[in-house]
Amino acid sequence: MILVSNIKEETVISMASVITSPTFGFFSIKKSSKDSRTLKNKNGICHGIKAMRMEKPLEELYNVRVERKVSPERLKELGVSRWSMWKTNKSKLPWDWQVDQLVYIEEGEVRVVPEGSQQFMQFVAGDLVCYPKWFEADLWFNGPYQERYSFRAYGDD
Repeated sequence: MILVSNIKEETVISMASVITSPTFGFFSIKKSSKDSRTLKNKNGICHGIKAMRMEKPLEELYNVRVERKVSPERLKELGVSRWSMWKTNKSKLPWDWQVDQLVYIEEGEVRVVPEGSQQFMQFVAGDLVCYPKWFEADLWFNGPYQERYSFRAYGDD
């Protein structure tokens, strides 16, 4: 502690700058586009770095769970054959879920556009989808569609 108090402020600042300096200190950087940079080292070798924006899948953002290509054993375990059936043709429906809902898609496909989003989730025949309570979205059906559904109360498995 006494040693630190005797170190000059300039030394501490220069030590901090060494510790926090970027690892590409010996490269020269030239901007080549909005999302990428070109780096040249002292030998003239170029290295490109592409900036990537990592986003979570919509299913994760909106807490929509999906199981793809569900096995007959899993369907039997859930009792899907006893669930209510719903059908439609080409259409668009605004929808909101008041409770959790399990849906098994038997035929067709649906694009689910969450409220306020311009992106969509796509589910097809063979998918088991769990929509969470209070989720709101537009559902787009491009042709014949059939599903079996079950509303889930708190504590249902």
